[in-house]
Amino acid sequence: MRKPKSASVTKMLLAFGSVMFVLTIALTTATTAPLNEGFEAGGKTSYAAANVTLGTGSWFMDDALTGNLSTDRKTGAFSARVRNVGRVRMNFNKTGAGAVSIQHAKFGTDGTSTWQLWFSTNNGSTWTQVGSTVSTSTTTLQTANFTVNNSNAIRFEIRKVSGGTNRLNLDNIQIGDFSSPTPTPTATPTPTPNPSPTPTPAPGEHLTMGNPSNAVTDVAQPLNYLMEKPQYSLSYNRDYGEANWVSWHLDTSWLGSAARQNDFRADTTLPAGWYQVQATDYSGSGFDRGHMCPSADRTITVAANSATFLMTNMIPQLPANNQGPWATLESYCRTLVSQGNELYIISGGQGLQFFIANGHVAVPANTWKVIIVLSNGSNDVSRVTTTTRTIAVVMPNSGSINSDWRTYRVSVDQVEAITGFDVFSNVPTLIQNVIEANVDNQ
Repeated sequence: MRKPKSASVTKMLLAFGSVMFVLTIALTTATTAPLNEGFEAGGKTSYAAANVTLGTGSWFMDDALTGNLSTDRKTGAFSARVRNVGRVRMNFNKTGAGAVSIQHAKFGTDGTSTWQLWFSTNNGSTWTQVGSTVSTSTTTLQTANFTVNNSNAIRFEIRKVSGGTNRLNLDNIQIGDFSSPTPTPTATPTPTPNPSPTPTPAPGEHLTMGNPSNAVTDVAQPLNYLMEKPQYSLSYNRDYGEANWVSWHLDTSWLGSAARQNDFRADTTLPAGWYQVQATDYSGSGFDRGHMCPSADRTITVAANSATFLMTNMIPQLPANNQGPWATLESYCRTLVSQGNELYIISGGQGLQFFIANGHVAVPANTWKVIIVLSNGSNDVSRVTTTTRTIAVVMPNSGSINSDWRTYRVSVDQVEAITGFDVFSNVPTLIQNVIEANVDNQ
């Protein structure tokens, strides 16, 4: 759980198992110009963790220094030299970021190392990995390119993650400006009415356990826009072209004999001017149109099932993930319902690999899901106790993945730590403290 109990609005999606760092300096001021840091100011001669003032501002360097030896690979007089699991981090924000490029090479005759780029949009409280891990295996400066496309105040951190005492050089960190992929919306259109399923859920049914990111139906909040449908609720991220999270209630009243409709389509209820992801936008990408609220969880009527095929309910999932452990966990949830339970489920993608659909849709690094399991009844929040079962998973959105969903179980607290969400915020805090710390073992 998040403490205090207020969900931060973040850009989505943070890397599984990321370590939370306590910032030495957490400045909230931001620069808007493109940033180019070449470490030419020098000034840090020790590997000990410390702040250093460089040309662009204050940076934190741990197990890292500014090197100017002949064996330091660089384009000027200095570059950063990092060893062990060192890191180089901005102590300040930039207003928005588009493309990021970083030059890297092996120091001297050292061996190969790997490193990662991470970003934070909440002044360093939590971090998300950008793209894939980079391998540095040559002594010639190479350029690693990343696509961020984030309009928030943002800062970056480079983390060396392997190679032990092997040292690597980093130089010429360039952070381009954010360029919005869609026009700024000026009005909210009249939503297209959704056919009412049977049963008609009570208002807010799918947010009974809480609104994980305090999403609101306000076009001024395009990265955390609340959409409440009869079949599920979600927080939509306009710039990522997908939901930050989708939340739904599952009990026997939602299950029937309606066939799978397969009518993938754009969601025309999005605000005017926002790009509507098309059914064909994933074509040729290698990714499935991965349901968050599953089709098989909404079989009471044709209309209910059809609603799950809106593209706002999809994220790009590799088939090994979507058709593997993700699908078997979905099936297991329905088995629990058949045994006399009702579930509250929230899921989403986390971490950014890259974009597809001409930059309109973000591909997450992982998929996550959290579940509260209750025996059938009423007044559901009041029935959550310290012995209530919770299930949480984080699965890599990878082509090589274990088929058993149970191998990806984590605590709800761990999901909250990597997403920044407060998933069960309506549950009393003392109860959350217990149930969100557990890792399911049933």
